[in-house]
Amino acid sequence: MGNDRPRSDELEWIAITDRPLPVAEASSWVVVPRCGAVVTFSGTVRDHAEGRHGVRGLEYEAYERPATERMAALAAEARRRWPGVARIALLHRVGRLELCDTAVVVAVSAPHRDEAFDAARWCIDTLKATVPIWKKEDWADGAGWGVDAAPIADLPRTRPGATGVRANDGARDPWPTCCISSVRSPPSP
Repeated sequence: MGNDRPRSDELEWIAITDRPLPVAEASSWVVVPRCGAVVTFSGTVRDHAEGRHGVRGLEYEAYERPATERMAALAAEARRRWPGVARIALLHRVGRLELCDTAVVVAVSAPHRDEAFDAARWCIDTLKATVPIWKKEDWADGAGWGVDAAPIADLPRTRPGATGVRANDGARDPWPTCCISSVRSPPSP
């Protein structure tokens, strides 16, 4: 488990780590000469959640191998949808996080801003919906798994030659209810 910077010839930086996330380094790493746009999203721990005021911190859990495999597939799909994308960084932290700590980083470079914004937005939204990561909240009146649980969605895929069209292969996801933003309880391994 780590967030070691990838080699200079790599196009993806995928990591699940228990160490603080290198937001500035990820944003800098995606910069390449052929791209004039970099979009970086950093999700941080806030002091409230739906129906829970006084949040003091979060604890994230993940199945590292399946989570990083899903994140790599997500990056590959982003490249299919936005062929101009150069580098993609998808980093997520696990363990105990305090208020204002960074929980997730998505950084994308592309030749133009529209493609970079669209790809980065799709990456964070799809990561939240498809990667097996669980969040436990610690708030003023107690602690518990997120209240807005949702089943892990299949990774949306485009058909060859069709931009933005989802192909459903009918495969059932082996992971139970989960997403980055919520879950009542993590599954047993």
